[in-house]
Amino acid sequence: MTERKNSGMKILVTGGAGYIGGFMTKELLDRGNKVVVADSLERGHKEAVDTRATLAIGDLTEKRFLQDVLGGGFDMVLHFAGYIAVGESMKDPNAYFKNNTFATLQLLETMKDHGIGKIIFSSTAAIYGNPIKIPIPEDHQKIPTNPYGESKLMTEKLLHWYQQIYDISYVALRYFNACGAALDGSMGEAHDPETHIIPNAINAALNHARFNLFGDDYDTPDGTCVRDYIHVLDLIYAHVLAIEKLQGEKGGFLSCPAL
Repeated sequence: MTERKNSGMKILVTGGAGYIGGFMTKELLDRGNKVVVADSLERGHKEAVDTRATLAIGDLTEKRFLQDVLGGGFDMVLHFAGYIAVGESMKDPNAYFKNNTFATLQLLETMKDHGIGKIIFSSTAAIYGNPIKIPIPEDHQKIPTNPYGESKLMTEKLLHWYQQIYDISYVALRYFNACGAALDGSMGEAHDPETHIIPNAINAALNHARFNLFGDDYDTPDGTCVRDYIHVLDLIYAHVLAIEKLQGEKGGFLSCPAL
């Protein structure tokens, strides 16, 4: 990665028992920070949390849990917690607006209560909807086509207003399709159910099972979809740069590290 900057802070990582959050927690600890992970473990894995971190198990929609966790004081919050499946959001939009948008509102209110003024938000390029320009510029029109993307866009609007009114500085990172594992194989993806194409393709090959690739009418040589991916370690580095940004500046910042 880079030389070990961003050290000596106390940082809350929400969703730190998940895929990206687990990698981020390890990186922060390796840099000499104290890390508390807040995760319900509904979809995360306790074993994915680095043993050097403190794990607080609870739901971000519960204000008492947030008050208890944030009452200890933090220099910064890295917010990964939330649901991520587009198809599921079309079947159960309530869950996405509750666990993605409302939970972040509760988090921001509690940060305000405790004077915590910096947050990095794991957003999504799904806020843009169907792109009219590729690569997608950060100022592209934002017309989400599903509740997942809408829940993240609503959260970005919350961040904007809490920055304007309460001076809570933020970076929102918009990306899709994080993939890959640690170079030594010690960490990787473990969603349940697994919906990501790369682990599903690998599992199908290992188990000699059927693999389904959906869509055959895209404007590509073979009609199947072409997607962009960002390696999880590159994404972690983008978050490291976001931390440096908030250490040096105040305000609201947007970035598309995968586009």
